[in-house]
Amino acid sequence: MTTALAPMLSARLSLTPRTTLAGLLDGAWWPRSRDLTLEIPPLVDALAGHFGCITRVTVNPARWPVVPHKVAVAGHTVHVGWFTEQDPDKMILLSYAVGRCDLLVIPPDTEPAAAARLMASAAVPGNVLAAGVLMSDEAATGRRMRDARSGENAWETDGGAARPPLRHAIVGARMIPVPGSRRR
Repeated sequence: MTTALAPMLSARLSLTPRTTLAGLLDGAWWPRSRDLTLEIPPLVDALAGHFGCITRVTVNPARWPVVPHKVAVAGHTVHVGWFTEQDPDKMILLSYAVGRCDLLVIPPDTEPAAAARLMASAAVPGNVLAAGVLMSDEAATGRRMRDARSGENAWETDGGAARPPLRHAIVGARMIPVPGSRRR
């Protein structure tokens, strides 16, 4: 009895264009699961044209339930290591040809719009934001967007929205002091 293997899905990857501007990240990767044994082969395959043969990968075990020591990839083996000191949102890949590739790792359950923003941000040439900073910025952006959407929904059921703020100062307006405040 033969078992058909599921076709390998391509890696969801965004790489920084080759420029003279070096940044902290070489791009972003959005895996489909937290299984490194399944996820590393398509990633290494996708990076082969840019970085050559990837031989080693390091991760922080905080984001990966199982960190295998080795992963079989077409034609060779990739050695996997883990370091708790490494940014949990970053993966480091090593190659004999190019050296090192640092990728932001976007959690598999991230909403597509948020993943797209993160992939674009991580691939900006000369980016000086660390992986953890990008992730926390995106979390804050997501909260603001959810708050804005929930505020809009509440206003719709309230009977309307507040008047928009004035865009220009009103000519001839006077400042009226508020009791208990000091004027500077």
